[in-house]
Amino acid sequence: MTLLAQDRKIVAPVVYPDNDEFWAAAKEGRLLVRHCTSCGKLHWYPRPQCPHCMSDATEWRASAGTGSVYSFSVTRRGVPVPYAIAYVHLDDGVTMLTNIVDCDLDAIRIGDRVRVRFKPSDGGPPVPCFTPV
Repeated sequence: MTLLAQDRKIVAPVVYPDNDEFWAAAKEGRLLVRHCTSCGKLHWYPRPQCPHCMSDATEWRASAGTGSVYSFSVTRRGVPVPYAIAYVHLDDGVTMLTNIVDCDLDAIRIGDRVRVRFKPSDGGPPVPCFTPV
């Protein structure tokens, strides 16, 4: 039996003043990551302070939205719709926790190439997920 990643209800993210630009870009289908202008490193989860050098000199940068599956887990028990959660290492250099969607859950493999796909949330902005290329 082939198990497909189907649409499931995604809880709406909380939009705060320091991440509203991220969610506004998500509504436009664009993925942003934070860049520190002090040390030059990108970071994820988006937050105003750089976790590498603790500077607050950060800005949003557009991400290509492509990467590869670093690790993943498929949840089948205790949920109405099975789903895959994964760490995706973006080509930009950061690793983000996300969902793998619109694919055969049994076919997901570490190292698979993926690209961002924004999925609707329950009453909020769309959430970045990834699908195999």
